[in-house]
This record gives sequence, structure tokens and C-alpha cells, in this order.
Amino acid sequence: MTHDPLALPDAPKANWVDLYAPAPLRPWLRLGRFDRPIGIWLLFLPGAMGLVFGAANPWSLEVLYKLVLFALGSALMRGAGCAYNDFVDRDFDAQVERTRLRPIPSGQISPKQALLFVALSSLISLLILLQLGLTAIWLGVASLGLVAAYPFMKRITWWPQAWLGLTFNWGFLMGVATMTGTLNPGAVIFYAGLIFWTLGYDTIYAYQDIEDDAMIGVKSSARALGAQGRNGVSFFYAAAVALTGVGAIIGGLSWPLYTGLATVCLHLFWQVNTLRIDDNGRLLKLFKANRETGLLWVAAILIGHWSV
Repeated sequence: MTHDPLALPDAPKANWVDLYAPAPLRPWLRLGRFDRPIGIWLLFLPGAMGLVFGAANPWSLEVLYKLVLFALGSALMRGAGCAYNDFVDRDFDAQVERTRLRPIPSGQISPKQALLFVALSSLISLLILLQLGLTAIWLGVASLGLVAAYPFMKRITWWPQAWLGLTFNWGFLMGVATMTGTLNPGAVIFYAGLIFWTLGYDTIYAYQDIEDDAMIGVKSSARALGAQGRNGVSFFYAAAVALTGVGAIIGGLSWPLYTGLATVCLHLFWQVNTLRIDDNGRLLKLFKANRETGLLWVAAILIGHWSV
């Protein structure tokens, strides 16, 4: 099989889009980042946490059904969000080595076509949202403001990764709301912890582009922290564990949760301990490792449902 010259340099080697998708569909799948499923995981996992956090019985068929809905919605909304972000950033992306081959700056998909992709993905996502209950529906509508503002944050603040944390973890609140019809203080505190988690892992990701970002004037937490990246990520991860632990107990989970949370701590400690801010291969590996971090958090919440 010949190498596709338009395959994106930061996509996993031998991903299913490059290997198996028909050539006419590849630009569209790359626009939605379906060649890089880690983003779908990182959007889905907070929602999964919210569902099991809010469930009276996390093993019920209702939870399983809604996990499927959240997975589909995460894939679609992540695709729509990436396409919208690429539409807004198309001029910047053309100047960055890692992003210049994306479908819009490379001319494979026009800006107008990208907006149609966003609209279609959002419409299908709306059909999923309507099955989640009134509170979750209103939260889903509110999330559109976060999504719309995100691409502009790198022009406004040194901490666009914090805004991504607000946006990517909104599914946690929606997951709790669809199971309980409301939000309690514990859920809000847990959500705050997940914001710090995203701030940590997306800072790791941002170090890959720190030189290009400086050249074109784009702001990021990586540029703000500079050589203090390890200290910054350590603080973000510590805040994430502390806040989610407090939020879970206030939210009614039992103390066995902390045995699961200990594994989250160990995994995050491994990330910080092996972090090399000038090694792009290591940065990408650690960023992707947060899929396992999220799965460990889901397991911790499940353990927290045990009665002791």
C-alpha cells in the first residue's frame, strides 16, 4: 500500500483512515480528526465519569445505553469542533509545519464545505442530545458558547488550555444531569478538578508547537510556563486529583474511591516524572496516555459506589 502524501504528520502511523478509508472520504475524516481517536476519548471520558457519578446503579442498562449515546455524541461533536477550529485557524495552520496539511489550509476542503460539515455533525448530535433530559439539554445548548469561543482564546489569553478544560469536561456535568436531573456541589467541584486535568495534558500537547506559536504570535500555557513546564503540569495534576477526590465524597461516593484515585495519582506522577518538554515524541505519548488516566478515573468512581 502506497503512502498517502496528504496523511497528517501528527496522526498515528497506520491509522484506519490512511489504511482503509476510500480516498474521497479521507479529507472529511481528517477534518473531523477521525484518524486520531484520542480526542474522542478525551471528550467522551468526562461524560462517562458523569454518568457513573450520578447513577444510583452504575451497572444498569440505562447507564450502558447512555454511554453509547455519549460515545456517539462525543465523536460527532469532537469532529464538529475540530472542523470549526480549523475553519477559524486556517491562516495560522498554513504557517505551522504540524498543521499545514490539514484539509482546509491544504485546499482539500473549502471553508464553506467545512461549515457544512459542522452543521451536519451538530444536527445529528442534537438528535442525541434530545434523549438526555431537560437539564442536560440546556447544558448542551450552553456548551455551544464554550465551543464557539475556544478557537479565539489563543489570541486573547495565555491560558487557552484552561478554556479547553471548561469545554472538554462539560460532558461530566451533562452526564450527572442526565442521570439525576440536577447538579450538586460535589459534581461541580469534581468538574473543576477535571478542568485542571485538561489544563495539564493540553499543556503537554502545546509544547509541541511552542516555537511555531511564538513565531506567529499564538498564546498558550506552554509559552506562559516556558522552562517551568514540569512544575506547572505537576500543580495542575495535583489540583485535579485533590478536587475530584473532594467532589466525589461531597457527591455521596464512599471512601473506597480513594483506592482507585491512588492509581490515577500514580499514572499522573509517571507522566510528570517522564516529561521532557523538548521531546515531541515523548510529549505526544504522554498526551495520549491520558486516555488511560480517564479510564482509571471512571474505575475510581465505580469503586466509590461500593457500600462499606
